[in-house]
Amino acid sequence: MNTTEVFLIAMAIIFSVPYLVWRLGRTEYYAPLVVVQILTGIVLGPGVLGAAFPDYYRFVFNPAVVQSLNGVAWWAVMLFVWIAGIELDLHQAWKHRRESGITAGLALGSPLLLGSVVAVGLLAWPGWMGPKAQTWQFVLGVGMACAVTALPILILFMEKLEILRQPLGQRILRYASMDDVAIWGVLALILMDWERVGRQLAFLASFALAAWLFRQLMLRIPERDRWYVGLIWLAVCAFGADWAGLHFMVGAFLAGVVMDGHWFNQAQMDQLRHHVLLVVMPVFFLSTGLRTNWQVGGGAVFAAAGVLLLASVAGKLLGTHLAGRILAWQPGEGSLIGWLLQTKALIMIIFANILLDKQIITSETFTALLLMAVASTMLTVPVVAPRLARMKALLGREM
Repeated sequence: MNTTEVFLIAMAIIFSVPYLVWRLGRTEYYAPLVVVQILTGIVLGPGVLGAAFPDYYRFVFNPAVVQSLNGVAWWAVMLFVWIAGIELDLHQAWKHRRESGITAGLALGSPLLLGSVVAVGLLAWPGWMGPKAQTWQFVLGVGMACAVTALPILILFMEKLEILRQPLGQRILRYASMDDVAIWGVLALILMDWERVGRQLAFLASFALAAWLFRQLMLRIPERDRWYVGLIWLAVCAFGADWAGLHFMVGAFLAGVVMDGHWFNQAQMDQLRHHVLLVVMPVFFLSTGLRTNWQVGGGAVFAAAGVLLLASVAGKLLGTHLAGRILAWQPGEGSLIGWLLQTKALIMIIFANILLDKQIITSETFTALLLMAVASTMLTVPVVAPRLARMKALLGREM
């Protein structure tokens, strides 16, 4: 078979296997399709499929096919991160800055601290820190991976729980939005290349000027043209960030965050996010699975994932409980919010992919973080749904 035919076989596997598992297994309650796609990517990777059927794995996922899949995956994840940046609403966070700042700060800081402690522990064994990482980069990167909340998945879950447009849902979006900005800021710090700091500062200065000009242009053109111009802006910003050494996904996020959501029809934006998840993001999940590795031993990887999961969950709950004490929330409210903020899949996976690309973490650490992200995300709805049913009065409460 030629490369095109094998590529199409791979695409058929990518779209059919997770869909059949999701639909026939009826996993929607604890594992929506996006989570099943991530898990399928792990199973189709070298650690599972590659180990069980090495000849078949090498046939389907040969270098030429993987290169083609990576190109699709790069554009998919740039679109997704760009949309996430557009959907950030920092105006409401600023309006409620005391409450949002306290909650977001504690919800991010506590798991960051516990995750960093786990990262320091991992340094005692070889095989976890990447070859180009400094110790502080590895510790801060793993710690931040434990603190991430995936805003797009959080939106999906809150829609499922029917609280997205309620006051409680809007509060949680504010907290997640502030944390999202902090996450990308920390990532930019980790990726600072002091040998190329001049190039990176030049990019940031140029970006600030270009963003101002871009915003002026967007205000003067009709909405139908904004979509096309926005995509051009996305590609240019991603290129600039990658050229500067920051990574193209940082550029994609910056491209989105300087854009205002009200420039676009909200229903069309929701459809675009849905279609990106439907049409191209499954390829990114598969390419993510292809990067998993178990060479330090499957037991060690699962043990590391378990400890990271404990640090992530405990840290997030500790942070929201402390915020609840300071802000005088109702009993149980801190726990409910803490569990909703556990959703890590997608943004954490994107974050970990960047750390792996820059060789700050190894494939083994990446695999452990991936398992942790999937587990924490799968816990969210089963834990939150019964708690929410007992706390209906919260839905109408405004801070």
